[in-house]
Amino acid sequence: MAAGTLYTYPDNWRAFKAQIAAQYSGACLKVASNPPAFTFGQTNRSPAFINNFPLGKVPAFQGDDGFCLFESNAIAHYLSNDALRGATPQAAAQVLQWVSFADSEIIPPASAWVFPTLGIMQFNKQATEQAKEDVKKILTVLNQHLTTRTFLVGERVSLADITVACSMVWLFKQVLEPSFRQPYPNVTRWFVTCVNQPQFKAVLGEVKLCEKMAQFDAKKFSEMQPKKETPAKKEKAGKEAAKPQEKKEKKKEEKKPAPEEEMDDCDAVLAAEPKAKDPFAHLPKSAFVMDEFKRKYSNEDTMTVALPHFWENFDREGYSIWHAQYKYPEELTLTFKSCNLITGMFQRLDKLRKNAFASVILFGTNNDSSISGIWVFRGQELAFTLCPDWQIDYESYDWRKLDPESEECKTMVKEYFAWEGDFKHVGKAFNQGKIFK
Repeated sequence: MAAGTLYTYPDNWRAFKAQIAAQYSGACLKVASNPPAFTFGQTNRSPAFINNFPLGKVPAFQGDDGFCLFESNAIAHYLSNDALRGATPQAAAQVLQWVSFADSEIIPPASAWVFPTLGIMQFNKQATEQAKEDVKKILTVLNQHLTTRTFLVGERVSLADITVACSMVWLFKQVLEPSFRQPYPNVTRWFVTCVNQPQFKAVLGEVKLCEKMAQFDAKKFSEMQPKKETPAKKEKAGKEAAKPQEKKEKKKEEKKPAPEEEMDDCDAVLAAEPKAKDPFAHLPKSAFVMDEFKRKYSNEDTMTVALPHFWENFDREGYSIWHAQYKYPEELTLTFKSCNLITGMFQRLDKLRKNAFASVILFGTNNDSSISGIWVFRGQELAFTLCPDWQIDYESYDWRKLDPESEECKTMVKEYFAWEGDFKHVGKAFNQGKIFK
């Protein structure tokens, strides 16, 4: 069964598809949607995120085994079961048909009509009227199809229903007032049936149908726009305003940040970008320079240079040493998949690197292995508890704080840092290791 983390911002209808699919299939899905777990515009621009998801867009999925996916339909498909995907080749093709229909036929006019009412887009009367006509055509097609059907494909909810319903949520909430939807009773009946399923409600909550068609709000639109233009406007105000050519140049400069953001219109209105606080800000400064030790470890001999440097400079008050043991060795199969588990955890902890170091080792062979490691953190408590963004994986491990003065700790540090030794506490041979630095 699929398991992993979905990165998104709150109330992203694209992410709803994957979340609802997981509710039906039983996939173990964690959602990282709020700071500090996920800060849109920051987390999705980090090197670790871009390494896994080159476009830096959300929703994005990373499995507990390191498997990565972008594009919402692909993620929803992966998190579904056979019943949702279509149990026969014909049903699977019909599901794909409606998923494509949502993308190509519903989303463009729905966006053109709804987004101005949310203050995301400037109102264009001609575009809005055309969008209304296009939505009527879509509703006519759906209404006819649903005349003799409860759901779009087969007798049960499928990924077709999930995808099409999610693409229409904002239509029903914002603009499809009773008089507009009156000619399409089958569509309304189907939509209400879907969103009242327990699996939908667990994600969407109560969906209240629109009572009065929302209109473009010029004030709301103007309030939302200055966020990107503020720096340019300040510059403009600070200079003499008599040169029209300078004004033209400024307008060009103001327009440049938009493509750089690479956000769609929905992203722009729903994604806030507050700066996350430093989780270690409450701790006193330490004399131990972690970066200096990491340079020694990376560039010089571990046994003769890096380890002596570590113990000579280690700050026992400012840092702590922990042993971690993976709780579920019986679930480990092929060694490369087990290594992906370690790598995936490291990638999700990218912002912890400045204040931590770890050597995590896979012991044993295919279908008979274990994972354990030594971690060094700033502070005297497990660092993972300081930030929700770091809590995705750590509960899969048993953690034991070591006494830096003990022979056990010194032996473990030596063996794990050097990747050699007896490893008497393990009982399996060294296979391969990963360093978090």
